Amino acid sequence: MHYYSLGKIPKKRHIQFRNEAGDLYQEELFSTEGFSDIYSLIYHIHPPTKVLQVGKPYSVAPKLVKDHQLNARRLRGMKIKPEDDYLTSRKPVMVNADIKVVLAAPRAGTKDTFFKNADADEIIFIHKGTGNLQSVYGHLPFSYGDYIVIPRGTVYQINFDDTDNRLLIIESSSAVKTPQRYRGALGQLLEHSPFCERDIRKPQALETIDKEGEFKLFVKRQDMIYPFVYQYHPFDAIGWDGYCYPYIFSIHDFEPITGRVHQPPPVHQTFEGHNFVICSFVPRLYDYHPESIPAPYHHSNIDTDEVLYYVDGDFMSRNDVEPAMLTLHPMGMPHGPHPGSIERSIGQKETNELAVMIDTFRPLDLTEYAFEIADEDYFKSWL
Repeated sequence: MHYYSLGKIPKKRHIQFRNEAGDLYQEELFSTEGFSDIYSLIYHIHPPTKVLQVGKPYSVAPKLVKDHQLNARRLRGMKIKPEDDYLTSRKPVMVNADIKVVLAAPRAGTKDTFFKNADADEIIFIHKGTGNLQSVYGHLPFSYGDYIVIPRGTVYQINFDDTDNRLLIIESSSAVKTPQRYRGALGQLLEHSPFCERDIRKPQALETIDKEGEFKLFVKRQDMIYPFVYQYHPFDAIGWDGYCYPYIFSIHDFEPITGRVHQPPPVHQTFEGHNFVICSFVPRLYDYHPESIPAPYHHSNIDTDEVLYYVDGDFMSRNDVEPAMLTLHPMGMPHGPHPGSIERSIGQKETNELAVMIDTFRPLDLTEYAFEIADEDYFKSWL
């Protein structure tokens, strides 16, 4: 990200900054990777350390199924049942040491409570629903197709306008960044990048809430949820500045890179973290060589597990596709178009597909939630 500021801040860092009554504002350094990477400085009315009560933690660790089959898998995400509570609605279906792939269908958000993921950066992809994400940095209204990127440790509330919501959540144990090959030495997105800073929506309408009471905050750490009660409202900042804050990028603002012949998946890359990448497949023109084959060629993904989350539209390489479907093609095994799709693609001029792809460089484990919504015979769909 790049430098941004909202509200009131002092002329220099780490100096006295007082209100009209002469009271000091409380400076907080919010940093990632210690003091060695991006950070923001937040100026609170009250110290962000006043804890009234600590509750008993409970586990949200995924229950893994040690599956010894190296099969391609298909999960039908729409079978995840809606739940009233945002936190309990989050169902991890594929995990490894680097990421968790989570499906959620919350009927409501966190209106009266707060949440902080101290384990991971979060990318919340909005498949269905509209609403607002509020944090100490301000408001972020969201809608269909938005990636909400939330740095680890950010206290936030998420609220929805309706009860019919579908989310794909990716938890990353490393910092989520834009692709390195699209950034210059100073971090600016370069001319050949499929998106730029103008496409990034940053927090707006900083709301300073100066309230004393009992404010319940759930903190996720090492797959445990810790309930805390704080004396002051977490969103009491008078201002902040820096490089570390939540933001939104819409999949609809991704500009596809096309060519005379079929382009490989890296041209669709949108984010990256340690040992994984995230790509966006969006509506685009097909290849324009006179003898081109628009359908993707068969591929032996030896080094990565490939996960594809189908959002909407028609997919020329797959049969029997539905929204919120997840496919897993494990490393070490070839995969490719379904029977008939190669010939069917020839002569087609464009695609309206919309999907999110996740490639991991360490194998993913499936969870009990995954097997509840899995098609066991998906691997036979190429016969």
